[in-house]
Amino acid sequence: MAKEKKLVEAITSMEEDFAQWYTDIVKKAELIDYTSVKGCMVIKPAGYAIWENIQKELDARFKETGVENVYLPMFIPESLLQKEKDHVEGFAPEVAWVTHGGLEPLQERLCVRPTSETLFCDLYSRDIHSHRDLPKVYNQWCSVVRWEKTTRPFLRSREFLWQEGHTAHATAEEAEERTIMMLNLYADFCEEVLAIPVIKGKKTDKEKFAGAESTYTIESLMHDGKALQSGTSHNFGDGFAKAFNIQYTDKDNTLKYVHQTSWGMTTRMIGAIIMVHGDNSGLVLPPRIAPVQVTVIPIQQKKEGVLEAAGKVYDSLKAQGIRSRLDDADKSPGWKFSEQEMRGIPLRVELGPKDIEQNQAVLVRRDTREKIVVSLDQVASKAQELLETIQHDMLERARAHRDAHTYVATDYEEFKKTIEEKPGFVKAMWCGCQECEDKIKEETQATSRCMPFEQEHLADTCVCCGKPAVKMVYWGKAY
Repeated sequence: MAKEKKLVEAITSMEEDFAQWYTDIVKKAELIDYTSVKGCMVIKPAGYAIWENIQKELDARFKETGVENVYLPMFIPESLLQKEKDHVEGFAPEVAWVTHGGLEPLQERLCVRPTSETLFCDLYSRDIHSHRDLPKVYNQWCSVVRWEKTTRPFLRSREFLWQEGHTAHATAEEAEERTIMMLNLYADFCEEVLAIPVIKGKKTDKEKFAGAESTYTIESLMHDGKALQSGTSHNFGDGFAKAFNIQYTDKDNTLKYVHQTSWGMTTRMIGAIIMVHGDNSGLVLPPRIAPVQVTVIPIQQKKEGVLEAAGKVYDSLKAQGIRSRLDDADKSPGWKFSEQEMRGIPLRVELGPKDIEQNQAVLVRRDTREKIVVSLDQVASKAQELLETIQHDMLERARAHRDAHTYVATDYEEFKKTIEEKPGFVKAMWCGCQECEDKIKEETQATSRCMPFEQEHLADTCVCCGKPAVKMVYWGKAY
């Protein structure tokens, strides 16, 4: 029993210390381990399996829109990086440099990619000649390196995994259409698969991606009331094309610059899953992203017939296409229950000698701990039904939490008081001036998260300066 209690007691309560609770979960659920390279992590099998499911789901959605996967080098020559001034200035503080090849100093420093815009531009400058070559709709799955000062597993590490889409189009309209299309794809993925509700909108000029004409974002709210930028889609216009001379001959035989986009989602979404859905017993995984959806736990498994019956239930679940596991380890049922809860497996099946006598099993939901008794021949069909219910309920709970922690402020004193006392999103009007953005950040540590597509008129004047307002903005403290 001491062993069973220790498994859960290792987690700090989220009410006591949210940051420590988060760290405890990523370690105790064996999602990551620390390494001898400061700021970098090992993603262990349980964590990587979640990323594999994210990859699989996103990749299928990408390909339905015509995306093709490619792979480009991880090194960028300094001269290439310097071609787009705003871009290089935006990334300069975070760039890692390679200065030697073996024992010999390099003639030119190589940047370890923080992002691959310049490499894709270099490719497109050689690959695109005619309007017949367009559009180019490419994506790569890779790692990138950004030398962050403060790191936290999944949320901010010096090397992380992501996908980065890079496209080239004949017209500004096509580029804008692709930019919005990918943002909507990310939003649908977050809500339908990760059970995380998002706010879709446009970043202010201060917060947009370095070198972009406009940046669109999906913002989600964590359990502690902090925002997390969960996916971005950028319209580059023809700025990069002019810097890298990416031109094509149009149908009228004139030379024109292409219009480009870029969009990405990273392993930080695993952190989002933890912070939106987790509880004080560990992870709570939405069924559609969970590597294991159902664990079958035999009770008194050494008694005759128990393991055999559990095996049949396991086989019936697999036959239904449910990702399942039979936990026949030589450990107590209580320990197995705690481990299943820690790992966030959405559903468990309990089956012991008394259950077998009554031709039944007990299904236990991870999200609510509700117990449902079903006949043995209905376990698979009921499990399938429950997994869909759990997925739906988790999204609705997360949406209810977000909505309950979204506030409105119409004057600056009210805004500052709300930011200070009520963690969450604050909706407020803005005049469009960066001076107000800077003042708000300096005085409250809150940043503009996005100007939502669904605008509301909350007041006539800016919450900060009192001048006429032009946009309603979601504000909040963020990861």
